[in-house]
Amino acid sequence: MGKILRETAKPSSNPSSPSSSSEPATTSSTSITETVKGSHQFKITGYSLSKGIGIGKYIASDIFSVGGYDWAIYFYPDGKSVEDNATYVSLFIALASDGTDVRALFELTLLDQSGKERHKVHSHFERTLESGPYTLKYRGSMWGYKRFFKRTALETSDYLKDDCLSVNCSVGVVRSRTEGPKIYSIAIPPSNIGHQFGQLLENGKGSDVSFEVDGEVFTAHKLVLAARSPVFRAQLFGPMRDQSTQSIKVEDMEAPVFKALLHFMYWDSLPDMQELTGMNTKWATTLMAQHLLAAADRYALERLRLICEASLCEDVAINTVATTLALAEQHHCFQLKAVCLKFIATSENLRAVMQTDGFEYLKESCPSVLTELLEYVARFTEHSDFLCKHRNEAILDGSDINGRRVKQRL
Repeated sequence: MGKILRETAKPSSNPSSPSSSSEPATTSSTSITETVKGSHQFKITGYSLSKGIGIGKYIASDIFSVGGYDWAIYFYPDGKSVEDNATYVSLFIALASDGTDVRALFELTLLDQSGKERHKVHSHFERTLESGPYTLKYRGSMWGYKRFFKRTALETSDYLKDDCLSVNCSVGVVRSRTEGPKIYSIAIPPSNIGHQFGQLLENGKGSDVSFEVDGEVFTAHKLVLAARSPVFRAQLFGPMRDQSTQSIKVEDMEAPVFKALLHFMYWDSLPDMQELTGMNTKWATTLMAQHLLAAADRYALERLRLICEASLCEDVAINTVATTLALAEQHHCFQLKAVCLKFIATSENLRAVMQTDGFEYLKESCPSVLTELLEYVARFTEHSDFLCKHRNEAILDGSDINGRRVKQRL
């Protein structure tokens, strides 16, 4: 076998060679510093009841996110500092997530509720050139004012209306990055894998399983279903798989719901619900979301279950909230359950919900959550005496507050 001989290059002694005469390469980069902005409005109701909670004790807003960090507004009705002796109210914005040396700009605004637009504004945005952004060192770091407003002046001002205050907080997180020159420009199209799989479902090519649902037949592909759902994987390929996996009958599900389920499994998105149901109403959309949530839980499609839960949270209504609450309890949708309880607990909604057929279904299907609902409502509404009087008999005899009884399926 011959040997491969490599010739070793020798340094060039020619002074005019390109390597010795070329100019040094010039490169460049750019540092970009920008502000990612966001705002949150915090309404404080029952201001007079908050007085006297103690110096250094606060009322906090919900956590909100801006620039990749969580934030919260803290209002101190009796002030933050002992030395002020509750003369002032204090207002701060705090970093509510982990972070080190987070640089940000802030603006705290107490809104004038008289319509005169004479808001009390303390802004960090307008003095950025003087002192630069404020740096928060760690979680819990705050920016704001111990002496935001003198309490006696606040209580006689237009900022307080119907015993309520309204605060707006703007946050601008400062972020920097360095960019170098791009030596290419290639347009990358968005992913269309969902469309490709969707076409596979629509044309039916290569389908190897069919489902009979409420008198209708749907064809599909075992591998796609198994990849998307652990329940289908066990049903089609597991050791306890059905004896006949060519044709499977699906019980307790309506055909439009199964069609929407298949659409999601292939397209990874929901179909047009109004087109699917043939009804152009919010009620029809809510009903489909309820059924689809149950189907998603049945086949362990977690993303679809959360999509349906979020949709139902947005569309809570008098005539559907009771059945939605029952659904949330049965399928462990804790956020949806909380939204439904809060909606029913308002005095203007309570009696109306009790008149619906859905409330009767809730009693029959979820007596435990009905007990929880009644206790929740009794604590937070003016109907506590009314509910305490009728709660036990309604639970014991299975009828609603008006003595009616009905059966309803989701």
